[in-house]
Amino acid sequence: MSVDSVRPLAGLKVLEFGQIVTVPFCGMLLADLGADVVKVENADGGDGMRQWPPLMRAESGAEAYSGNFASLNRNKRSVAANLKDAADVARVQDLCAVADIVIENFRPGVMQRLGLGYEALRERRPQLVYCSVTGYGQEGPYAKKGAFDVTVQAISGLMSVTGEADGAPVKCGVPVSDFTAGLYAAYSILAAVMEVRRTGVGARIDCSMLGCTLGISALQISEYFGTGNAPQRLGSAHPRNAPYQAFQASDKPFVIAAGNDKLWGEVCEAVNLMALKDDARFTTQTLRAAHQRELAALLQPCFARRSAAEWLTEFDRRGVPCAPINDFADILADPHVKESGWVSELTLPNGMTTPAIGFPVQISGYQFKVDAQPPRLGEHNEAVRSEWLR
Repeated sequence: MSVDSVRPLAGLKVLEFGQIVTVPFCGMLLADLGADVVKVENADGGDGMRQWPPLMRAESGAEAYSGNFASLNRNKRSVAANLKDAADVARVQDLCAVADIVIENFRPGVMQRLGLGYEALRERRPQLVYCSVTGYGQEGPYAKKGAFDVTVQAISGLMSVTGEADGAPVKCGVPVSDFTAGLYAAYSILAAVMEVRRTGVGARIDCSMLGCTLGISALQISEYFGTGNAPQRLGSAHPRNAPYQAFQASDKPFVIAAGNDKLWGEVCEAVNLMALKDDARFTTQTLRAAHQRELAALLQPCFARRSAAEWLTEFDRRGVPCAPINDFADILADPHVKESGWVSELTLPNGMTTPAIGFPVQISGYQFKVDAQPPRLGEHNEAVRSEWLR
């Protein structure tokens, strides 16, 4: 892989022992910013996500390639190894001895048994940054407990505040615990890399999906600590703001977020119910939140008289944050998304091209690009060894 010196993480060597989502996402974030990320996969089938649909082919009968796998593994190289074979383990250990970063998401104890734990590797590479991502961390009563995104959403409390007030708890529609842990891991890894540059001493990072999910639940947790009451499901509504939710227009639903008194006044004017501004139940943000069911019941008949597009135009004109409730087909066709350049073409190893979301953050002096297509299993066995161990 060519190294472009203008890319922020150019020169960093990363070994990713990652399966499915969390660590592959973390590795891709590093790769997108220029790190040389080598994915170490089981020679017998590789990352399990290689088999996940959609399985994409350029033409009938051609080699299939997973679109899910491609979405998390661009800009990487793949090395296949049998980690139960001593010779293969020794070859991987040699790569670890020149790596800057190792990231893995095996259950606690597995990498140690394979001879690839932090304590063993840092003897040859004291400056190594070694990040383990697990469901519950390396220690504690749940350390050995299996975890997937939905189980972490459940145990963390996230599902208890997701869904309609009179309905059952539901998980978020995207695997938020998986991706949040990947983000926390990447952020922590780069902090440790900065410390290595200052001191020459590496670090062991213990990143748990449960801890990271609690980390992004700060507002709900502070509500519990402040009141002693566990937050409840509110559907699209908000515990501290109103009107701040979805409403049904004459044709389809839309969302408004009147998060302060000025915006509330604009809503009253838009629906021609100025008396609501002086209603004792709604004079402050706190009161509106406390009486939001009554407030929604008064506003909903007004919103049902016009289309969602008309209301969105009206609220945009007034500066009230608002949005349609899109599906992914809607938002991916949206002119703002197209103009932002977040969607890029990805070429799969079988020759098929597919749109994909690229790195979505703009950094001055840096232009995201796909330097390497998602790899075939073991595609870079020889190239990585010849480059890294020369």
